[in-house]
Amino acid sequence: MGFKAVVLWTDVVLWLMLIGLVQYVRVVRRDEALRATWQRVFVTPAGMASAVVLVVMLAVTLADSLHFRLALPAVNGGAQAYDTRTLSVLDLGLRKLIDSRENSYSRPLATYGFTKETVPPKLGEKPVLDENGLPALPKRVFPRLKHGGAGLQDAERDWAPDVAQRLLAGTAGGVAVALLLFALWRKRMGEDNPLAWRAAWMTASCMALLLSWGVALSWGQGYHVLGTDRTGNDVLYSTIKSIRTAFVIGSLATIATIPLALAFGIAAGYFKGWVDDVIQYIYTVLSSVPNILLIAACVLMMQVFIDKHPELFETGLERADLKIFLLCVILGVTGWAGLCRLLRAETLKLRELEYVQAATAFGATPWRIMRRHILPNVMHLVLITTVIEFSGLILYEAVLSYVGIGVDPSMNSFGGMINQARGEMSRDPVVWWSFASAFVFMVSIVLAANLFADAVRDAFDPRARVYRPVKPSAKAVTA
Repeated sequence: MGFKAVVLWTDVVLWLMLIGLVQYVRVVRRDEALRATWQRVFVTPAGMASAVVLVVMLAVTLADSLHFRLALPAVNGGAQAYDTRTLSVLDLGLRKLIDSRENSYSRPLATYGFTKETVPPKLGEKPVLDENGLPALPKRVFPRLKHGGAGLQDAERDWAPDVAQRLLAGTAGGVAVALLLFALWRKRMGEDNPLAWRAAWMTASCMALLLSWGVALSWGQGYHVLGTDRTGNDVLYSTIKSIRTAFVIGSLATIATIPLALAFGIAAGYFKGWVDDVIQYIYTVLSSVPNILLIAACVLMMQVFIDKHPELFETGLERADLKIFLLCVILGVTGWAGLCRLLRAETLKLRELEYVQAATAFGATPWRIMRRHILPNVMHLVLITTVIEFSGLILYEAVLSYVGIGVDPSMNSFGGMINQARGEMSRDPVVWWSFASAFVFMVSIVLAANLFADAVRDAFDPRARVYRPVKPSAKAVTA
């Protein structure tokens, strides 16, 4: 079956960022001092474990950033038509979850629906009369799910043995992956290696075990591991798809702040005088405006433009993608003041140092001094701030979606799931699994990003660095 590649704005930026990350890794491998600094990040177990979590989430994001549309069967030799739905490589792996749509809510691992439905009388069946001789109301029962535990002959009798069997199979798969990783990384986990490879192995093993349980429970005629939402969609699928939205918001919005903060911060600190006054006036005014109101105004104007030009988009996903791309630009344009202040203060200190004064005395131009002597010495602040802001922007997306100015409602996101949970958590009985799934996944990503940011800050900021006694290696003790 043919397909048509679909290139979205955020896909292009994400893959360009990956290319830039690969180039930076090559630079780090060639630079001994930079390589030693980055090794300090992965010496701590928390830094290594959080890096493993973020790498797995990044892999999910990249798999969800290759989009295409399937070709429809040709009709009488006409022009080739394509499906209106845009899929990704990740959707191919989650095809089973997409196709197992139910009618409405269902609990995690359930075989019956969450709300009762009326059973219509069979054709030709006589109505049942009550004690007063009036037709009795039709029965209302919990409906059997179409896909959840569909292979069970007797759902109430066979559910527990089937779930136990699937859990055992998942445990066996997870343990096998853990043993395989241990065999591959055993030499790296020796005491001579200062990096925390043991923490990496334990984290990867735990994630492999959770993944194996999820696959085993949903494989074949399995269950909805995290239940279904109001429209019957699998919550696990929505949660996994929300990872890409969180990464897009966290990374693109952070990257969008860097050009303005670098240009204005270094220029204000180096030139001082009226240039410094003008730039301080701009970011002081920008900081005085309530951030949420400024973002809301920009998002609403952007929404008007998108609504007036539907001809620009072939599918709904392209429309939603442009909206999230512009939202990242808005977050970047309105959020550079904090980093600009840091860079201005650091540049004010650096411009008075001897090597900068010597470059000025030798006639170097301001542009050359800022590019060759100032910029490399403030990049550690940019790196630390970028990693710290990443987790903050993921939480910000949840807040924006909660107040209705976040990503498009057709796009899966943690904020959208939490926004939907407002009505679900206030009903009786409570529908808790959508909110719990979004909460657990979002907190896991944000916690991993925060732990990684702490490790990066400790490694790159000498003032925050904590010196620990070095444990002598076995070879050194023997010698």
